[in-house]
Amino acid sequence: MEPDEEFDIVRTYQQLLAHDPDLTMPVAAIEALVETLQQHSSTTTISETLDLLARSTAQLKRSVANPISLSAGTDLFQRYLVNALQRPSAAGDFATIRAHLITHGRQFVTRAKASREKIAHLGRRFVRDGTTVLTNGGSRVVGALLERAAEDGAGAGPAASVAGESGASHGRRRRRRQPSIGSGTVRFRVVYVLNHDDAARSQQREGLSTIRALRRLGVPVATIPESAVAYALEKTIDMVIVGAEGVVENGGIISRLGTYQLAVLARAARKPFYVVAESHKFVRLYPLSQLDLGIRQEVVRFSTAVEGEAEEAEEDDLVDDDDDYRPSAKAKLLKPGPAAADVADAVDFTPPDLISALVTESGVMTPSAVSEELIRIWF
Repeated sequence: MEPDEEFDIVRTYQQLLAHDPDLTMPVAAIEALVETLQQHSSTTTISETLDLLARSTAQLKRSVANPISLSAGTDLFQRYLVNALQRPSAAGDFATIRAHLITHGRQFVTRAKASREKIAHLGRRFVRDGTTVLTNGGSRVVGALLERAAEDGAGAGPAASVAGESGASHGRRRRRRQPSIGSGTVRFRVVYVLNHDDAARSQQREGLSTIRALRRLGVPVATIPESAVAYALEKTIDMVIVGAEGVVENGGIISRLGTYQLAVLARAARKPFYVVAESHKFVRLYPLSQLDLGIRQEVVRFSTAVEGEAEEAEEDDLVDDDDDYRPSAKAKLLKPGPAAADVADAVDFTPPDLISALVTESGVMTPSAVSEELIRIWF
C-alpha cells in the first residue's frame, strides 16, 4: 500500500524529537514504532509484524551515533508487545490483534511519558533543607526533580544520613533566610557543571533551560567548569544527582562523558552519588569497563598534524610594536579540531560501586537490585 512505501521511520523519529523538546530518545523511538504499526497495514501475520518492528528498530539504531538509550526503549517495547500477544484479550483475527498491539503500544508511551513526574515526586525527598546539589548534563528528569523540590519545598527524606548540612538548627537558619515560593519554601542550592564551550550542545542547552527555571523559582544556582568539580565537592557540595542514558545489568550507568569522573570525585569526597532514570532506560548490557560499551567513540585522538587551522593571518597583524619580531606570513591561528564534536556526544560507564542509589518510577533501589528489576521487566 502507498503508506507502506512512503513511511520513513527515521524521519518520523526526528520529527517527533523536533516537535517536542521534552521528549527523550527512547520514547520518541517507541512512538515512531507505534506509528509504524499504524501505517504498515499490509502485514497479515504476527510473525510479519514482529519482523517489521525488528527491521524498523535496526534502522533507527543505525541512524544515531549512540543508540544505547534508544535501544533500551525499543527493545523493552518489543518485549512488552510480545507479552501483550500472550494475553487472552489478544485473541481474534489479525485485524483485531493488530489493533490490540497499537492500543497497548500507545499505553506504553503514555506510561513512559508519565514516569518522569513520578521520579520527580519520589526523588524530591532527597533534596533536604540546607543542602547543595551538584549536577551536570541536560537530563530532563533531573531538571524535573529539582524543579519539583523547589515548588513543593524540600522536606525530610531518606537522605538524612548523607546530607552534609542537615542539622535541625542549621536548617532553621536556612528557612529564615530563603524566600517562599508559592506553597513551598526554597531551601536548597544547585551547582551546575557547565563549560564555556557547552552552550552549543543540545544537552547543555537543556541544562541552561533548567538553570533559568530554577532561578525563576528562587533557587540559587551556580555554574562551574569541570575543572572546579573536585574543589566544589570538598568545599560546598552535599550530594550529586545525575541522569543516565542507560542503566545496565550490573547496576552501573552509561551517561554523558564526565559522569564517571564526577562519581569518582564524589566517592573521594565521601558525598552520595544518586542516579535518576526511567525504567525504559534499563538496558541489557553488562559492561565491565569503558571498553565494553558496544559503540565506537574517538574521545582520545592522537595527532602530529595541526588540525582545524584558520585562514592565514595578515602579515601586518603579526608585527609587534617594536617591529623586532615578524613571524612568517604563513603563521595561522588554531581552532578546535573536529574531535570536539565527537567528545560532545561521547558517553562513559560509571560502575555500580560508585552509585549510592537509583531513583526510578518504580521506587528507590540500590545498584544490586537492578538485575532483579530487569528480570521483572523482561520476564
